[in-house]
Amino acid sequence: MKLATKRLSAAGALAVSAALVLTGCTTGGDDTAASGGDTGNLTVTFLPKNLGNPYFEASSVGGEAAATEFGGTFAEVGPSEATPDAQVSYINTLTQQGVGGIVIAANDPEAICDALNEARDAGTKVVTFDSDTNPECRDLFINQADADGIAKAQIDLIAEQIGGSGEIAILSATANATNQNAWIEKMEEYVGTEYPDITIVETVYGDDDDQTSFDKTAALLQTHPNLKGIVSPTTVGIAAAARYIQTSDFKGKVAVTGLGTPNQMREFVEDGTVTSFALWNPEDLGYLSAFAAQALIAGDITGAEGDTFTAGELGEYTVGADGTVLLGDPFVFDKDNIGDFSF
Repeated sequence: MKLATKRLSAAGALAVSAALVLTGCTTGGDDTAASGGDTGNLTVTFLPKNLGNPYFEASSVGGEAAATEFGGTFAEVGPSEATPDAQVSYINTLTQQGVGGIVIAANDPEAICDALNEARDAGTKVVTFDSDTNPECRDLFINQADADGIAKAQIDLIAEQIGGSGEIAILSATANATNQNAWIEKMEEYVGTEYPDITIVETVYGDDDDQTSFDKTAALLQTHPNLKGIVSPTTVGIAAAARYIQTSDFKGKVAVTGLGTPNQMREFVEDGTVTSFALWNPEDLGYLSAFAAQALIAGDITGAEGDTFTAGELGEYTVGADGTVLLGDPFVFDKDNIGDFSF
């Protein structure tokens, strides 16, 4: 399952860090929630930001594979739109059902906290992945990669593709997505210190909706006629932006990169619309998240810093500061290797 392609090395290997996307917080939750629960209840339910998103479909494939390996029961539920209110209703239902673990990609860092803590008080273990909540609302966060490394990866790619100078824009997901906002902040900082000839002229939000992201791409190009590149740190956004560029006069003139899946981006890479993009393996992310939930349910770990657990074929992981487990570094996909992957 583990991804085996080249690691990003434009300026050296990315540092692996256990830093949490949201800094300055400590692990919370009451002791009862941290240590209680039914150790025999290996019902693990994934709650992504929204259904129909290829990225989360891939992570659920990994989650289901893990559940099969440890003898658990896997399910996936979620809203059609990436909103926190929609997630709350699903959390409440799962609490009533008494599932052993909820693995959730948060649409807001605070708005779903009360519902998650009610689940924890009832004995359900809560693992966030991809996008975190306030640490006081969950037991563990499975971080796909260090925020600095993700930001650096994307900016280095766009800088290479536009020759190190010019105007770029960012096409993000939802305005409240914790991971997106952390990456964007780091991208702005990195551009400011490392690429003085690059200007980020605007950040827009496609709400992780294909048509909205497509329309936002069109609007960016109309508003900024000198735009040389678009960075989209979301799988929905990068594919929508690439599709717009592919079918317009901007192909070959405006670069697109960011975070995407090979199956989404294959066409655009093979026809030259996109040179390269980055991502971790979302199947591995889901696989690790499910094993983390299993370890919490079984009482093997509590989410405390220094806890260790084994995640099947991915091997042993250690819980870092603020209840965070780091999957690893991003990888770069391009024409030379994209045919080797299918997710």
